[in-house]
Amino acid sequence: MVKVEIVELNRNWAKTVEEIVKLERKIFPKHESLASFFEDELRKKNSGLLYLHVDGELAGYVMYSWPSSLYASITKLAVKEQWRMRGHGEALLKAAIEKCRTRKVSRIMLHVDPLRTPAVNLYKKHGFQVDTLIEGYYYSDRNAYRMYLDFDSS
Repeated sequence: MVKVEIVELNRNWAKTVEEIVKLERKIFPKHESLASFFEDELRKKNSGLLYLHVDGELAGYVMYSWPSSLYASITKLAVKEQWRMRGHGEALLKAAIEKCRTRKVSRIMLHVDPLRTPAVNLYKKHGFQVDTLIEGYYYSDRNAYRMYLDFDSS
């Protein structure tokens, strides 16, 4: 039986961050990668990271922040290629949404390349809506959807 667990990054994280930075460099183009300042991001009091282990191996992670009391942001969501299409990205997204919800924010925002159809569909499945297309967001010929999920105010 495969053991899958989502773990919140704690402050004793050197080895885990090293693994995540390797994954970050492999998945995202250099200019989109947070690898060079990953640790600085994680030291901020208003950021969090959840990572997913499958049989003790790092399979993916999600990074989020809550810059204000009004909204949170999912800044990265990545799953290793061999672990994709197995529900791991969805599990990480749901866990991040719940963490953001505990911050009592009214909205979660994120950016995604419109060409990453599986990611766009995953976000839409969980209630995210496209706000706008931002041309040149990643670089001059690569755009992004800004998407958002509003929580009920009740």
